[in-house]
Amino acid sequence: MTMQSINPATGELLVEFDTWDEETLDYSLTQAGYMFEDWSKLTPLEDRCLMMKRVAEVLRDDIEPLAELITIEMGKTYKEAQAEIEKCAVLCDFYAENGSKFLADEIVETDASKSYVAYLPLGVILAVMPWNYPFWQVFRFAVPTLIAGNVAVLKHASNVPQCALAMEEVFRKAGFPDHIFSNLMIGSDLVENVIRHPAVRGVALTGSEHAGRQVASIAGSELKKTVLELGGSDAFIVLESANIKEAIDGAIQGRFQNMGQSCIAAKRFIVDQFIGDDFIEQFKNAIEAKFVAGDPMDAETTLAPMARQDLLDELHEQVMASVELGAKIVTGGYQLDRPGCYYAPTILTNVTSNMPAFNEEFFGPVAIVIKASEPAHALGLANSVEFGLGGSIWTDDLATAETMARGMESGATYINHISFSDPRLPFGGVKNSGYGRELSAQGIREFTNIKTIWIK
Repeated sequence: MTMQSINPATGELLVEFDTWDEETLDYSLTQAGYMFEDWSKLTPLEDRCLMMKRVAEVLRDDIEPLAELITIEMGKTYKEAQAEIEKCAVLCDFYAENGSKFLADEIVETDASKSYVAYLPLGVILAVMPWNYPFWQVFRFAVPTLIAGNVAVLKHASNVPQCALAMEEVFRKAGFPDHIFSNLMIGSDLVENVIRHPAVRGVALTGSEHAGRQVASIAGSELKKTVLELGGSDAFIVLESANIKEAIDGAIQGRFQNMGQSCIAAKRFIVDQFIGDDFIEQFKNAIEAKFVAGDPMDAETTLAPMARQDLLDELHEQVMASVELGAKIVTGGYQLDRPGCYYAPTILTNVTSNMPAFNEEFFGPVAIVIKASEPAHALGLANSVEFGLGGSIWTDDLATAETMARGMESGATYINHISFSDPRLPFGGVKNSGYGRELSAQGIREFTNIKTIWIK
């Protein structure tokens, strides 16, 4: 079995790798288990933080080749790829500076002479990660996990093997010992072996709802901790009092960054009926004026390819299935007639609850616009799907927006800003968008033994 790295802008096969057999996998996991004892007990937390500072330096020193690798392997623009590397470096700095505080013992006043809560590492933690942010998704897991004293092993998406190997090299260049952060060159068929391996004590997965259910089921049978960040169909609510220009600017960025291939992207635009037609017209004009297809390495390119042809085909099938049920294409709705996996930025209207456009995650450059009669109707529409990752509300009426934000069934709600992840704030979802949290103090404690110590 092999892993292929293919440039989605050209269809060119870049490189091919042989995957590991079960014996090689077992050796790597066993070594990771051995290293956990040294890493957690012999490498002080302060030293782990200093090493993570060096990771940030390596990322910034190598930002150009690393960003180019992201672009040629999964297709996003070079500018977006550079921003992704810098965001990873910021994350490293954040945890290097705050890790000791987040993991400090917490004194609790009880009847004891002394009682406190300690945050202690668990062991080897597996990450099953997607291709859409090939560095950020991994670093969001790995940085707090390693600083907490755990050892990390990565099963990356099969279409970004070069990125996976490059990350392993980043940690090596920063001075991390071998097997503290390891890339596993395996297919999905061996993920169950990893989860069931005695050295592995937890699993973090970012991916589809289907993959999350499979991983959680296997890990649950082994009584191993999981954190799942799954799909999203984020609501972007625009109330009558909103600044339309600011909302349109947010809609363009929120839906089409990374060519819409983001779990936390705005996907369902729920707009007050009194401004709905104006919003749709301005949204259409902005899309058609902004996006120009081209080489994603070219600074002038604003429309990059999707990551794979099968993903584009699946997205188009969802669009066409919705159209057959009565949805209207305002703009787009087709693959561009050029080499590579380019899909025209698309707006769908006349969407109803029986359509894929309403109920399914559209993982690509397609925006679904739905009109609402009033704020309560808009919130009901936002909450009427099984996903609950993020969402945003656009209005000048901040009191109403804050009340709605508390009522939105999501892991995060943003008012007059697109959904995004910030190292200082917890990130994760509810309902079918998963459970557990990444980032912030909550994220670094997910894969720790939250241990009570009581002394008399």
